[in-house]
Amino acid sequence: MTDLADAEEVFTKVRPRLFGLAYRMLGSVAEAEDVLQDAWVRWQATERDEVREPAAFLTTMVTRMCVNVLQSARVRRETYIGPWLPDPVDTSADPALGAERGEALQVATLMLMEKLAPPERAAYILREAFDYPYELIGETIAVSDVNARQLVSRARRHLVARRGEPASTDEQRRLLTAFVAAAQTGDMSELEELLASDVASYTDGNGMRNAAPIPVVGRQRVAKFVLAFRRRFWRNSTVTWITANGQAAALISQDGTLAAFLTVAASADGIDELLWVLSPNKLTHIATAVPDPAQSV
Repeated sequence: MTDLADAEEVFTKVRPRLFGLAYRMLGSVAEAEDVLQDAWVRWQATERDEVREPAAFLTTMVTRMCVNVLQSARVRRETYIGPWLPDPVDTSADPALGAERGEALQVATLMLMEKLAPPERAAYILREAFDYPYELIGETIAVSDVNARQLVSRARRHLVARRGEPASTDEQRRLLTAFVAAAQTGDMSELEELLASDVASYTDGNGMRNAAPIPVVGRQRVAKFVLAFRRRFWRNSTVTWITANGQAAALISQDGTLAAFLTVAASADGIDELLWVLSPNKLTHIATAVPDPAQSV
């Protein structure tokens, strides 16, 4: 085996784990793939004979690259039109994400992590999703193990304070299914019963026509908002149920074309957040989960 072939074998073996890390760090499939491509180029140029633990070395490399990308990504997202949501990923069909722990993967959690400083985000993901010891986290992001512990602790406090105790996977699925049914039939009272009093609806359309440019907040306002576009949105629509980012989600297609992704964050109070992705660029990564009508005939 040639030296380059050996390098490729090592990188390919750890690549699913690296993608899971980069995606959680960036919330973008395209940006995660770009980081991994750059990491592969750097790995080829590395004096690999001096690397004792390739997996740890590559994890450190990708983590630090993601921290750098986040700095510029924040500037880009400040100019984003309307709410920014992470790219949804079909985790039922993606071993690169499904093989890891489900922590720091849900759409609502990735949204909240946008508020964390990049080192906090890195430390939290390495600890919660990959079960890294604090000493190794410190080495990865170039801080002491004491500081690594503090970064993880701060991130946990921030996320818990913002999201509360989430509903179980089964309850989240039940609430989402009931919401879609109520939205399709236009049952106002049923919608309000499913929604928490302070529910917020976020629509990621990046300036698309009819995409809400700001979050819609409050039980009655959200219910009226959903009913306002019921006929246009749900008429002649088909729903495909999938598992995305570790949770139940719905893909809404119109005339055979994927038009929207929907999932919810829920607690004991009901649905806390409605998370819609309408931006075509973000839907391309999950469109393959929609059955091909031509093949079902």
